[in-house]
Amino acid sequence: MKRLFDLATVLPAALLLALPMALVALAVWFDSGRPVLFGQLRVGRGGRPFKVLKFRSMVVDAERLGPQRTASGDPRITRVGRILRRTSLDELPQLINVLRGDMSLVGPRPDVPAQAADYTPADWALRCSVRPGITGLAQALYRSRATPQQRLQADLDYVRHHGVRRDLYIIWLTARQLFRASGN
Repeated sequence: MKRLFDLATVLPAALLLALPMALVALAVWFDSGRPVLFGQLRVGRGGRPFKVLKFRSMVVDAERLGPQRTASGDPRITRVGRILRRTSLDELPQLINVLRGDMSLVGPRPDVPAQAADYTPADWALRCSVRPGITGLAQALYRSRATPQQRLQADLDYVRHHGVRRDLYIIWLTARQLFRASGN
């Protein structure tokens, strides 16, 4: 049922957003060159790795500096990248991840493999029992301001109590957050 909901929602959205996505790709290219997309290894359902897609919002090869939390004023973020992150437009290529079946529209955000250490083994297994989502309870409630503990608790709460009505509520909350454009 959830997969059908994802496809019925994401297919029309991808068609409607094709032109805006092309414009974002051009903006990234003109601002900081290629590549336009960024892929990063994340953990999906069942603990399977996949590459999450995003419009590149940082300088080319930013990951060579090693993993680090993005902070306000991070010099690795490009001019266009600041706008993309604030409006979450950098996340649009994840529609492809949903179409591929790597992700869902709603679910916990996909973690990098190192984040498994933040969970107990039982909680990590629970966390990996659903597909990760483009948006999730933590993003809907806190946007990018969640503490690691708040995010972890929201993700586990979602997995324990997910359903279509809750997914629709999370989508509504996410839309409210996006219209405030309060990302980093």
